Amino acid sequence: MTVLNNTVELPDRRIPPELVPETIVETLEPAERDELRARIKRLLKEQDAVLVAHYYTDPDLQSLADETGGTVSDSLDMARFGHESKARTLVVSGVRFMGETAKILNPEKRVLMPDLAAECSLDLGCPADEFSRFCDQRPDRTVVVYANTSAAVKARADWMVTSSSAVEVITYLMQKGEKFTWAPDKYLGQYIQEQTGADMLIWQGACVVHEEFKGIELADLKRQHPEARVLVHPESPASVIEQADAIASTTGIIRAAQEMRAKEYIVATDKGIFHKLKEAVPGAVFIEAPTAGRSATCKSCAHCPWMAMNTLRKLARTLETRGNEIHVDPRILDRARVPIKRLLDFAESRRKTIYGANDA
Repeated sequence: MTVLNNTVELPDRRIPPELVPETIVETLEPAERDELRARIKRLLKEQDAVLVAHYYTDPDLQSLADETGGTVSDSLDMARFGHESKARTLVVSGVRFMGETAKILNPEKRVLMPDLAAECSLDLGCPADEFSRFCDQRPDRTVVVYANTSAAVKARADWMVTSSSAVEVITYLMQKGEKFTWAPDKYLGQYIQEQTGADMLIWQGACVVHEEFKGIELADLKRQHPEARVLVHPESPASVIEQADAIASTTGIIRAAQEMRAKEYIVATDKGIFHKLKEAVPGAVFIEAPTAGRSATCKSCAHCPWMAMNTLRKLARTLETRGNEIHVDPRILDRARVPIKRLLDFAESRRKTIYGANDA
């Protein structure tokens, strides 16, 4: 149990290791890979579909999205891109909450996913019914949730934020005298609280990938690579964040690497992002931040096992069968759109684009 503000105990909401699936590694011969890629390109065109892929998915899927007029980004930007696209079908290569977000912002479009079982530990650790009861008991608090939540949790929230917009939104609301209930990531919540001094009750969830990064081993690795710059996602533990040269969202990490112009980077986020990092900074060396060593062993080992469920074979099968469609209850959908729209309107009012600011 975690005690906050000396008054409220919040239970641990991290999912147990036995519920984390084994990571899928799709092994393809070159001929099969080429055939699948060609088939998927044909099916996307025939079905007036666009592929939107998250930074953490397989490089083959990211390349396909780029090559077919889609996009590779974070969940909010994926949904925004889908809204602006004229395509009638969105194929979301990512995890389930990303498909739901795309459907919330694009209710008139068909939204498909390669695998509907591709979940998120943050989402799973924040059941909507339990979270709603918790919020109902504290009606004086503004409910702010991270993008990595289900449509039902978003429907209970007042605001949704991304990792790069959270501090700015919380600061703005603090100026209005508001106190907060935050969910689901405890490390991101603690980071926001440290940056703003906000009165926050923090749901005790965690990302299975980012929680495994280890401060002791990171310090050792930095000694081995003294010239390397350290890029950290704020879903990571404080012992990792405090060693960062840049603390940023997925898109922010890529931008930081471009701006720093270092020869080596140690990266504390899902290693799926290395594909775009290497494109953005050719010739630089990217090193995975340690997830195991003297103090621990890793389960995810810097790659989300649910993101790994997105494969070329599954994508081709989904397009062929037109299955794995995302549906969101219309009553939930309308309510879930409210906190998302508040974030988008907030960004617009400041003439600041925060698309490309989230992480899963």
